[in-house]
Amino acid sequence: MDPEHVSKDLKAVLLSEEEIQAKVHELAATVERDYAGRDLLLVGVLKGAVMVMADFARALTRHAEMDWVAYSSYGSGTQSSGVVRILKDLDTDITGRHVLIVEDIIDTGLTLSWLVANLRSRGPASVEICTLLRKPEAVKMAVSVKYVGFDIPDEFVVGYGLDHAEAYRNLRCVGTLAPHVYSEVE
Repeated sequence: MDPEHVSKDLKAVLLSEEEIQAKVHELAATVERDYAGRDLLLVGVLKGAVMVMADFARALTRHAEMDWVAYSSYGSGTQSSGVVRILKDLDTDITGRHVLIVEDIIDTGLTLSWLVANLRSRGPASVEICTLLRKPEAVKMAVSVKYVGFDIPDEFVVGYGLDHAEAYRNLRCVGTLAPHVYSEVE
């Protein structure tokens, strides 16, 4: 979906489709250099990371296995609740594996810090994080993130996998949601 289809719902477009794709390819090239000669397991965080995970994996010129987890701390609101619910766990044994968590966005860091601790307790060779977006001003729990696409303001954003009440995920860009949209739901 193009931004003009939902222009009345967006306050602004933060990142165009072209900017996102360029950054995803840049991140993939860096990861390839860093993991040269090592097997890599990409762990996507559902549902938001579907777009970035698919594009990131396709940008790699090497083999990388993929698995998925789903953890939630949002519900239908615009603020993280901080309470982590496990919705789907890994299907892959990560013992001795190099794991790269692929995220769409890091805001408070609460859910991600829990996920990293959980995965590290399973005996992997390494656990690192790659995220397309990070909100430095929203951090409540510091998490070491090795690969960051863009630092963005602490505003509610949608598009490129990010949703509000399950809408806007298929928007090709990332934009800030107009307050009238989320104030109607909450």
